[in-house]
Amino acid sequence: MTASMGSSGAHAGQTPLPTVEEVSAGGIVVDCTAAELPVAIIARLNRGGRLEWCLPKGHPENGETNQQAAVREIAEETGISGRILSTLGSIDYWFTVSGHRVHKTVHHFLLEATGGHLTIENDPDHEAVDVAWVPLAELGRRLSFPNERRIADLAREILPRHL
Repeated sequence: MTASMGSSGAHAGQTPLPTVEEVSAGGIVVDCTAAELPVAIIARLNRGGRLEWCLPKGHPENGETNQQAAVREIAEETGISGRILSTLGSIDYWFTVSGHRVHKTVHHFLLEATGGHLTIENDPDHEAVDVAWVPLAELGRRLSFPNERRIADLAREILPRHL
């Protein structure tokens, strides 16, 4: 599944901004031992200072695969280590920052929690300001972004195959 949001075109009469391609990986880590199937999510402050609850994600580093980056980023941002159960697809979107447009693709995975405890203290970028366990059934209502809510819906649909 790939979902796309935004537009890459310039308005009439405007010079298009230079475009940068970015890739991130992350996803949904579920505690499969608990009846409510809680998912670890993070809160970040957007540029306007508003709190946004989202799925943990980040850029692959040092030749990592998207799967390796997802596992590492989830652990760094939530404190929870996990094992990949399935892919959940990719989303892409556009935004503008510092005089250029960014086309970002995020690869999402479904993970089973294997250890750790909730903390934002291991986030090297200090982007996460809070972390919480949210029951899978309530995840869509808690996430700030529609594209991530669609990823949560897909996780709810396919998780039973892995339990």
